[in-house]
Amino acid sequence: MITYYGYSDGSGEYYVSVDSDKCNGCGKCIKACPTKAVQLETVFIDLEDKTVAVVKEEERKKIKYTCAPCKPEANSTPCTRACEKRAIKCMWKAQ
Repeated sequence: MITYYGYSDGSGEYYVSVDSDKCNGCGKCIKACPTKAVQLETVFIDLEDKTVAVVKEEERKKIKYTCAPCKPEANSTPCTRACEKRAIKCMWKAQ
């Protein structure tokens, strides 16, 4: 299951996605995130508890600004590079 964290507005769409089928909860993306926007959380997925990476609740509606220093439009952010399973992605579509 892919979960999208972020928002869209008049200036574009700004999301970080985590594929819980791929995420193994290793935490490498959390260590790599310079803004500390990502954390590990145990969530109920497919009838079981699983620890996966999530974007912190307080960062979700301002992800455009939180992640901007990492240049997500270039498709190579520290969190995505750190994820060996390719479970985390940044999607930036400015209008």
